[in-house]
Formats: sequence, C-alpha cells, structure tokens
Amino acid sequence: MRTYATTAQLRAGLREYRQQGNSIAFVPTMGNLHEGHLELVRRARALCDIVVVSIFVNPLQFGANEDLDAYPRTLSADKEKLFSEGAQVLFAPGVEEIYPEGMHKHTQVQVPDLSETLCGSSRPGHFNGVTTIVNKLFNMVQPDVAVFGEKDFQQLSIIRKMVEDLCMPIRIEGVATARDCDGLAKSSRNGYLTAAQREIAPVIHETLTTCREAIACGFDNFLQLESHARMQLLQAGFEPDYFAIRDARTLRAVDEHTEEIAILAAARLGDTRLIDNVRLAVNPASDWGMLAAR
Repeated sequence: MRTYATTAQLRAGLREYRQQGNSIAFVPTMGNLHEGHLELVRRARALCDIVVVSIFVNPLQFGANEDLDAYPRTLSADKEKLFSEGAQVLFAPGVEEIYPEGMHKHTQVQVPDLSETLCGSSRPGHFNGVTTIVNKLFNMVQPDVAVFGEKDFQQLSIIRKMVEDLCMPIRIEGVATARDCDGLAKSSRNGYLTAAQREIAPVIHETLTTCREAIACGFDNFLQLESHARMQLLQAGFEPDYFAIRDARTLRAVDEHTEEIAILAAARLGDTRLIDNVRLAVNPASDWGMLAAR
C-alpha cells in the first residue's frame, strides 16, 4: 500500500494508475478505523480497480466545544487494517497541506437548506466544514466513485446534492450502516462510552426501529411518534438533540410526494453524541399502511 502525505505525491501516484486504465474508488475518513469503515473499503474494492482511502481529522468541521483534540489518532493501526483489506493508496495529509494559509482563510463550500436542519441546527458550521473538505479531497483524488456510510445519512444527502449541483463526474455510493450484534451503529465515538453507557446505547436504534414499525402498520401521527420517541430516549438516560421523521430525499416534512421516509435521531449519552437512522420506502400504489422497511 502506497502512503502519500502531499497532493503532489498523490496526483503523481494516481496518474500512473490511470495511465494503466484503472478505475478509482475513494473512501474519505477521519481515521480510527472500525468495521464500518472497512465495509466501505470492501465496497470500494468491488466497484473499482484501485481504492484510495484518506485519513484526515478535519478541524473545520469541529465546533468550539467539540472533541477535536480528543479525537483518537490511530494511524499505525489504521494502516494495518487498510493493508489487510487490500487498499492500494492511503492519503494522510497534515493540516498544513490541506489549509496552508489557515482554515479560516480558506474558501468554503456550502450546501444550503439541507445543511441547516437536524444536525446543522445544533452544530452550526459543521456541514460547511464537511463539504469543504470533501470537495477539496474530490479535487485532489478525482475518483470515479466515492463511498460513504449511510449512518451519517444527512451528510450523505448533502454530499450527493453538492456533487449534483456542482456537476462533479463522481458517482456517490452509500453503504448500509454496520452494526454491533445489539444494533448499535458502529462509530469511532462509541469508544468514549463507559461500560454502563454502552449497555444503554442500543436503545437509540431500538427506538428508531419501533417508530418505523408503527409507521409501517399505518400510524401516521408523526408529531406524536416523534414526541413519544424523545420521551423514550430521555427515560433511558439520553439527552435528545432531535428525533425526526422526514422525507429521505429532501429531509423536509413528509408529504404526498414522499417516496422514502427517513427516521433520524441524534442524542447525547453522557458526553458522547450518537446519531442513527432507519428508512422505509413508501409504496406509491397504496396508502401509508403499505410501507417497506429498510
């Protein structure tokens, strides 16, 4: 596996692969890799000849009171995992390579509307940081396909919109959320949970699933479902940020044009902020009672 720290090195290495006629898949990460990330790498390998993975803890997407300094850096272990999975290229730049004049002097990319709801409401500026770094990495790597996890469903939706709006010739591939056996979505932040909190954490997925089942059975009072779900999370020991039933394409309220529903939640358990989602497709040939769960 080749490892590059600069854009010039990366482009020279990828030029060689392209001249040989290889297609390129890209998996951007912030490192501290777990099984969820490795599923993305496996999907990328199935789609293209060459897999490029980036590891960069992006300061621009962290808020003033968030865990940038505490975010785990595990580059040596990450390299071993990527080598075992057959990734051919690792791009691991430093902050000075990405933001040579400082990140606050750097041009930023904003996707309006989608970035301003849900996580965007409680983490102002977060998605500007995400779209800026993803846009920059896309320009550095110039992949044919980019692979993202569906756990960060709002982020995935925003990146798809950015690629569409800016006419980028990149296919965005979403991969289903990797979960532990008790349903908890795999996340780097799970490592912050205490043993007691880890036992509670699967409640967030259980609550989402229960809500999805209620909708699939025909219950369409979404405000009541959202309120009940937030109460369940509170009683379990969470501090809910949001629990929302939305149109999966627009992330706005569900209406008669909705083809797929996304049920999304974010909640703190102690100092750890967890997010998760489930979805269900609306059968256009029937009423709300006929829904297919995802």
